Amino acid sequence: MRWLRALLAVLVTAAVVVPLTAAVRPRIPAPAPADLPPVTAATLEGAYAANRANAGLAARMAAGHGDWRRAAADRALAAPSRRLLAFDGRGAGRAAEVFGDLAHADRVAVMVPGSDTSLDTYGRFRTAAAALHRALTRQAPAGTGTAVIAWLGYTTPATVSTTAITPDRADEAAPDLREFVRGLPGVTGPGSRLTLLCHSYGSVVCGRAADGLDVDDLVLLGSPGTGADSAADLRTRARVWAARGGGDWVAEVPHTDVDLFGTTVGFGTDPVSPAFGARVFSAGDGGHSDYFRPGSACLANLARIVLGATSEVTHA
Repeated sequence: MRWLRALLAVLVTAAVVVPLTAAVRPRIPAPAPADLPPVTAATLEGAYAANRANAGLAARMAAGHGDWRRAAADRALAAPSRRLLAFDGRGAGRAAEVFGDLAHADRVAVMVPGSDTSLDTYGRFRTAAAALHRALTRQAPAGTGTAVIAWLGYTTPATVSTTAITPDRADEAAPDLREFVRGLPGVTGPGSRLTLLCHSYGSVVCGRAADGLDVDDLVLLGSPGTGADSAADLRTRARVWAARGGGDWVAEVPHTDVDLFGTTVGFGTDPVSPAFGARVFSAGDGGHSDYFRPGSACLANLARIVLGATSEVTHA
């Protein structure tokens, strides 16, 4: 089969290219994450401050190592205006940044990114989260508090690598996502409603974590698949939504899974297909990186889902 040969070619290429690429860049020194107790509404500002301080220290260590790109990224995260719920400057880096007043939010969105997202490329992920929060602020009914969390809580795969077509990174990330979501009611209070927005490989992470996640809506954007045959197989009480832009290359990815040499390759049923059973909504004609583009039909629909205005969502 043509697609199987293509997958094998990617595996071979990645096996050669990725190790060489990783070897070019030396490991960046960084401190261990700040040692903090479970965050509550009362300790939230203290957690933000501690994580900003840790990012500042990471910036200085990266600069001392001569890695100016990482130093600049860490320094930006250490700015006084940033609300860091978590930060870890080691390796590719991890962070969770809040947009809005999390302690008083009635509606909370957690964004889970896809491939090639790290502290070095975090700016584009942050831009998407900020765009969503602005849309929520504009569309929210009077008196409704909103917050968005950009959760870079796992080591994402490189797009051209073996890890991008296997579930290994998602399996590693799923317990961390579950733990993060379980801790949110201690900050927001039990009455807040939570939406999980999962882009690209992030939808594989969400699919692995879905069983056990207490969320109201689960949204799959530009998904290569979740590893499940259907929305029902995710075993979640959440409403499951899916969308794909008209210009998204993921449409050309084979939505199947096979066992190659003891490793699962591919992620199964296409989430926007009728067979999967998700609520499919319009994402317009955008490409793989356009789901949170300001002014887009997709961003407007995402805000409606987060705000619970599901009858206003436009369908594909």
